[in-house]
Amino acid sequence: MPRSARPRTDATAAEPLPARLWQGLVRAAYAAVLRLATPLYLLRLWRRGASEPGYRFRLTERLGFYPGKPPLPGALWLHAVSLGEARAALPLVDALRAARPELRLLLTHGTATGRAAGRKLMTEVDGQVWFPYDTPGAARRFLRHFQPCVGVLMETELWPNLMREAERADVPMVLANARLSERSANKGRRLAALMHPAARRLALVLAQTVDDARRLREAGAPQVMVSGNLKFDVTPPHRLTAQGLQWRQALSRPVVLAASTREGEEGPLLAIWAALPQPRPLLVVVPRHPQRFDEVITLARMQGLAVRCRSEWDEQPPPDAGQADVWVGDSMGEMPVYYAGADVALLGGSFAPLGGQNLIEAAACGCPVVMGPHTFNFAQASKQALRSRAALRVDDIQAGVDAAVALASDPDRNAWVQRALDFANAHRGAATLMARQVLQCARPVDERG
Repeated sequence: MPRSARPRTDATAAEPLPARLWQGLVRAAYAAVLRLATPLYLLRLWRRGASEPGYRFRLTERLGFYPGKPPLPGALWLHAVSLGEARAALPLVDALRAARPELRLLLTHGTATGRAAGRKLMTEVDGQVWFPYDTPGAARRFLRHFQPCVGVLMETELWPNLMREAERADVPMVLANARLSERSANKGRRLAALMHPAARRLALVLAQTVDDARRLREAGAPQVMVSGNLKFDVTPPHRLTAQGLQWRQALSRPVVLAASTREGEEGPLLAIWAALPQPRPLLVVVPRHPQRFDEVITLARMQGLAVRCRSEWDEQPPPDAGQADVWVGDSMGEMPVYYAGADVALLGGSFAPLGGQNLIEAAACGCPVVMGPHTFNFAQASKQALRSRAALRVDDIQAGVDAAVALASDPDRNAWVQRALDFANAHRGAATLMARQVLQCARPVDERG
């Protein structure tokens, strides 16, 4: 049956009447709370805009109000909430354009860093706006204004009111590069009356791993397939990796990178680093969130460490920068530089119970990884990296520093580099598969009116 002839059915219609009534009450309460919280939501964005001005840009878009005439219907809508999702979306966008050169893209984001990264994915025919706040009105106005042929949500983004309004507007929704940790699945079970109907409204879920697929099916998604991880298809720009290698060659000491660190990790790390005997490697700390750059600089100086900042130079660091104890990577979009310039990386987010950050990018740059015990956000990739001997796991930050310092000077380090590169290259191919599945879900443009 052609898609246009299929009757639209509510995803909750098969539920028993008491369950549907309960879900309706929970959804109504959720929507009411969000409506009441709207002024606080806008105030929070405005305050955050004091340090990151991008958050004050076009605030009304967050509520589904857009200036000017509506664009032509039929764009492919892709939501990449933040920086990591926008970077992961790059190979998917390339594969979509290769399969359909006339593609028009509508990008949405939730963070200023995501929006900035998303601009690199755009052509002159594409559009970019903020993701609508998850009230029924904002979601409805967004969908009515843009009329996309399909919506693609990246990784973990599933919003109950948006999913309901997309079903009403007959916009198929795909969750791509999807992941769901056991911890998140447990939280979802406590909110089952809200989240299960949202999951059931998905036309397709493209899961990273078999375990993710199982948990997503249990969460209510009706159509799930394992498609791999887009992050393996991201190729670090040669210009940036070459720059990092130049930095490394100019230094006369090993380099340990603390990559994408989170609050609560830098303090203990810097205290341990200050206690290391001389000579010690250069420590490069790159905080995950830019609003914390100044805080990390202060923490390092409080330990009596000599600090230099990436923002102090252009392409190449000055000769005396190599004498510092710590560099703080206070720049955006340069992780390949830092990975290529380091001998080993400590994985941020894994030494506190935060789930870890993306270790695939490090491997693609040939940088071995030392990770802590908390990698539940990247569980499968972490296991694969350990099996490939592209990474080490330790119990705490003290053991992490000891392992990283030893590996940075290990005569066998080149073998670690090669294993990291082999690991990154062995799992490519998700982008082409996902692009094909997304386009099969899309409504033909001539059905929109």
